[in-house]
Amino acid sequence: MTSETDLQAQIDLLQNRISELEGQMNARPFIADIKFQERLDREAFFYKVFRALSFNAIKGDYVEFGCHGGTTFSLAYHSAQLHKHKAHLWAFDSFQGFPKQRDEEDDHPKWVEGRMSTSLQKFTDLCDERGLPRDAYTVVPGFYSDSLPALKQDEAPDNIALVYIDCDLYSSTQDVLKFLQPRLKHGMVIALDDYYCWSESQAAGERVALEEFMEENPGWELIPYLQFGWHGLAFVLHSKDVKAVR
Repeated sequence: MTSETDLQAQIDLLQNRISELEGQMNARPFIADIKFQERLDREAFFYKVFRALSFNAIKGDYVEFGCHGGTTFSLAYHSAQLHKHKAHLWAFDSFQGFPKQRDEEDDHPKWVEGRMSTSLQKFTDLCDERGLPRDAYTVVPGFYSDSLPALKQDEAPDNIALVYIDCDLYSSTQDVLKFLQPRLKHGMVIALDDYYCWSESQAAGERVALEEFMEENPGWELIPYLQFGWHGLAFVLHSKDVKAVR
């Protein structure tokens, strides 16, 4: 149970954060606040998820696929710290931007090869600037089709509480889900950053890949949990072997 002292410290921290954010919002013109608001949506999302994981004693690591800019990664770290969730963080990214589209379902006007690139050095520099200790996270560079199959068992996360999939492409999401399949567990949260990103000719690639994956794994079901921003949706993974409380 959280002590009154710990609870008050969390309240004070949140109140200070709210005051800081209000001051920043008042200092910015409306148009410039769009990206700021998207950051706030993600920050609120991580606060809620790590609160739920901590409350429900869902232990395990935070695993992120697609770490461009490092913002989401750092928000996850600080939310885990706030709720005293002992998640080790994993950053999976090519650090070269998008790979070449390899499936028809990858077609989207924004998913251009090489776009959204943050170098590995820039990523670690950003983590340093945002207060992430080097021993708090592990980086796995490379395109998923190459890096994930090459990982040895002792080099990969084996207990995951929260996975954040932000790889946009249908094919990349397939690679990620294949990697996650033997690591699925009841109570983990799966978040898809681009669940609502579709085009004139295609459905949202992350959503299609997830739906196909769930059809191939009938022992599991997804419980819709939280929408974040205009683009993302998170689910709680439920094992059908676990009976619901009646």
